[in-house]
Amino acid sequence: MATSFPKTKVQIVRVLSDRTDLSQTKVEKVLDELAALAYAGAKEKHGFNLPGFGKLVLVHHKQRKGINPRNKTSIDIPAKVVVKFRVSKVAKDAILSHLS
Repeated sequence: MATSFPKTKVQIVRVLSDRTDLSQTKVEKVLDELAALAYAGAKEKHGFNLPGFGKLVLVHHKQRKGINPRNKTSIDIPAKVVVKFRVSKVAKDAILSHLS
């Protein structure tokens, strides 16, 4: 995979296994545990920080008024909680530096 980047979990596991000299089953277990840790950490007050990538956080949206674009009537949009991923400055700089 010299020119293409891995896009599926299986491809990512293969590449990481080759680069780290770990078995594919160990790499897959590490990825699964990292995902479980991130899911649990995102529920915490300050979210889950993955150094070099970004942060998973919960964002609480309040109830608000909106307008139905089809018939222009006023509607109530209920309060909800969403998960957001905030990309770190290090990741932004590393990715965007290649575009200039």
